[in-house]
Parts: sequence; C-alpha cells; structure tokens
Amino acid sequence: MVLAGGSAALLLVVAAVAYVVFSGDDGSTGDSRGKSSIPVGWAQQAARQLRAAPGLQYDGTLSADGQPVRVRLRVTRAGSASGSLTVAGGRADVVSVGGRTFVRANAAFWRTYGGESSHPENYANRWSKAPASLFRLDVADVLGAGAIADLLAKTTAGPATETIGGTAAYRLRTRRADYFVTAAAPHRLLRVHPAGPGDPRFSATALADTGLLLAELRPRVAALAGAADPGLRFRPGKLTFVNCEDNVSGCTVRVPASLTSPDGAVPAGARAALRATITSGGRRLGSCTGSGPVPDNRELVLRCTVGGRAWRAWIRQVRDTPGAHPYGATARVVGEAVASADVADLLKKIERER
Repeated sequence: MVLAGGSAALLLVVAAVAYVVFSGDDGSTGDSRGKSSIPVGWAQQAARQLRAAPGLQYDGTLSADGQPVRVRLRVTRAGSASGSLTVAGGRADVVSVGGRTFVRANAAFWRTYGGESSHPENYANRWSKAPASLFRLDVADVLGAGAIADLLAKTTAGPATETIGGTAAYRLRTRRADYFVTAAAPHRLLRVHPAGPGDPRFSATALADTGLLLAELRPRVAALAGAADPGLRFRPGKLTFVNCEDNVSGCTVRVPASLTSPDGAVPAGARAALRATITSGGRRLGSCTGSGPVPDNRELVLRCTVGGRAWRAWIRQVRDTPGAHPYGATARVVGEAVASADVADLLKKIERER
C-alpha cells in the first residue's frame, strides 16, 4: 500500500474587531433639585431591597455600526447573567460568568457586528468571548444586585432628584455607572446607565426568583469549553502530518503558530486553539481540536488527532486498493477564551448561586 504525501491547506484566521456604542433614551427631564435636603437613609433601604432580591432583569438598546441592538439580560445577585441580543439579522445568545461575557451568533452577525468579513465561520454558531469593543461592560460589577447594594450602602450624601419616565428618582453617580433609585419608598432600583462610550442605558426590574435563570445558565456555561477569543490573532506555520501512514488509530495534525496581536506582553491566560479537518478526494475523514497556553515568547506548536469511524474505514479501504491515495487537511488557529478544564470551576460558581 502506498500513501501519497498528504497535501495540506491552511486557513489564516483574522480576529474580529468591532466598534459598538451604546444608545438609548429614557425620557429623563433633568429635573435636578438640591442635594442637601435628601436624607441618606434611602440608600441603605435600597441596598437592603437589592440584597433581598434573587436577581435583576435589564432591558435596553445598544447601537452597533448605526444599527439598533436590543439587549435583554437576567442577572443573578452575584452577577452571573444570561440573555439575548436582538439585531436586524436575527438573535444572539449572551452568557456572563466569572467576570467574562460570551455571545453565540450566526455568521451574518459576525460579519455585520463583529467586523469579521474574511472568516466569520471561526466564530459563527459557537460561544465566543465578547470583545471589549462589542460589549464594553463588566456585568457582575455593574449590574449584579450584590455589587450595586454594596455601593448604595456606602452612600453618605444626598444625590440630585430627576424624573425618569414620570417617576421621581435619586441619581447616584459612581465610577462604574449612574444608578437611579425611586425617591419613594421602598426605593427600588429603576435604571442603570453604565459608564462608557455611547451613553448606555438599561431599565431594571427585580426578579421574583432565579430558578428559570439558573436552569438556562447551567447548560450555557457547560457549553463554553473551547469558546473562541476574537481578541487574539495568530500567524500559523506549515501544517504537517504525524504518524498517519497505515495507522487505523488516527492521524495527528501539527501546526506551529505565533501570536501576532495584541502587541506587548502576552495577555494573562491567553490560549490558542487548533481546529483541523482531514479529507481525501472530497471525502471528509474527520475533524479534531487541540489547544494550549501561549508562552511568553508568543510561539507554540498545536496538535490534534483525527480518528473515528470515517478514518478507520478509509485506512481499510486504502489497504485493499493498490495505488496512491492522497489526503489533505485544512486548519485554523484561533484564540481560545475557555479551556475545557476551566468549565468545571465556572459551573461551581453557578451551583453556589442556587
């Protein structure tokens, strides 16, 4: 049996860079009154309300490349969140856990809102980390009821009063966001305007319980293994095959790669992932993935092994058919946001919130 030298085609990944701003209008009148006449006890009452609430629901609108994006998030007291983005071309799922936010959307979404015109398939229909330019918001610190309660509990001065959609509200200005709390008892959280470009604005409603939210969160978090990181870009080297000749157990694909962006020191926790597919004469023989941390010198070698029924069947066919049998592979190197081994810790965070 002769196996002709496997040809290898390599796809270069270009990570998405998008510029998204927030927009919205809540009907504020800017009706500001003196600060000194307002008792500060309202803030402590509001903090107690938030600590008693299982979670919060936020509704708002962003503007991405001049197009409206509607956001709906349900956030636990500790700051884990699940929700959606509704855009002109459809809907994207959102999940936030452990201080990081991820989106799952189709190729059209990544072309339009992610700036990924060359290879949207690198991120389409899989969980991918939301880049800072797309979702410039720390959900846990800004929208978590517990974090907001801590800020309110430390308030020592009376804020201005404004009218929000016909409701009188106190406005607490902080570095993270402006928080609007109803002036009338029981002083519930009314709106949040996170700091950042584009004037982000969200309405807030307390959740009666988080049972449905946690039931949605858990499978989404479990699916984050191998989530892509569009903020990391790599230059792949020459693809080679390892131990593939007459090996019914599998064929290993090897690809060296260099981190090209961002510049400077390698970001903490940066990882690269290899996604490879082997074919022969248009016949798909299998796919594999492999990943690893990016060292300080920005250079690494990625490997993964294709095996399974299709590969075994092809090898057996080759054994029974004299002649050359060329095969090839395509591969992509992308950033990886979540290693498979990290998912268990993320799930523990969700379990602690039950």
